[in-house]
Amino acid sequence: MTKLPMWQVDAFSARRFAGNPAAIVSLGAWLPDEMLQAIALENNLSETAYLLRDGDDYQIRWFTPLVEVSLCGHATLASAWVVFQRLEPGRRRVVFQSKSGPLPVEAEGDKLVLDFPHAKLEPATDGASIVAALGRVPRELFAGHQWLALYESEAEIRAIEPDMAALIATGIHGVIVTAPGNDCDFVSRFFAPSAGVPEDPTTGSAHTRLAPFWAQKLGKTRFHARQLSARGGELWCELGPAEGRVRIAGQVTPFLEGTIEI
Repeated sequence: MTKLPMWQVDAFSARRFAGNPAAIVSLGAWLPDEMLQAIALENNLSETAYLLRDGDDYQIRWFTPLVEVSLCGHATLASAWVVFQRLEPGRRRVVFQSKSGPLPVEAEGDKLVLDFPHAKLEPATDGASIVAALGRVPRELFAGHQWLALYESEAEIRAIEPDMAALIATGIHGVIVTAPGNDCDFVSRFFAPSAGVPEDPTTGSAHTRLAPFWAQKLGKTRFHARQLSARGGELWCELGPAEGRVRIAGQVTPFLEGTIEI
C-alpha cells in the first residue's frame, strides 16, 4: 500500500465553497496512467492535478474523471498554492512543465498569476448542432478546441440550459458562452460534458480564448471577468507582456488536506 499527500483547493475564489475545486496529488514517481485516471475518477472533481518534482520546477498533468487534458487553469493555480504553502513554504514563483509547454505561476499580493499561451479561435462555418444543443442562437460563433458563442447580455448567459447529450454528440471538447458583464468586463460559462464535466465552475483555460477575444471587442488588454456557474468564480486577465501570452490571476482558498491510499 502506498500513501500519497493530497490537497483539495478552491481556485479563483477568496472563499470556500466557491470557485473551482481541484485535487492536487504530489508524487515521487509517475504512476501508471490507469492509476492516475482511477484516482481522478474517485475524486470526481473537474480536475485532479499530479505534481512531480523536476529540478527546480515541477512536471504537471491534469485529469478529469474521464480523460487527461492538455491544459487546465484552475488546477494549475491550485497546484501553485500547494507548492508555495505546503511543499516549499515561502516560494513565490514556480514553473510547471506540461504538455502545453512551460507554465509559470507567481504570487502577487493576495492573488496567484498564471502565464498561459493564447488559444486561437476561427469563425465557425457549420455550428448548427452546437447552437441547437445550447438552445439559444448566439450573435457570433467561433470554432476551436473549445468553441465560443457570443451573446448579447449577462441575462442570456445565466438562462442557458444546454442539452448535454446533444453537446456530447457534436464531438467537440467543450463550448464557452460569453457576453458583456453587468459589473465586470465580461461573463462566461463553460460546458464540457464529453470530458466528464457538464459545467465547469471556473475555467482558466477558457480565458486563454476569452481574453484575446474581448481585447478585440473592447479595445483594451486588462479585464475583470466572472464565470457564472452555480459556484461562481472571479478572474483578472491581462494580455502580455510577452506576445502570445495571457496572464490570468485569481485568489485561492484551501479546503482539505490529507493522504490517499492506493
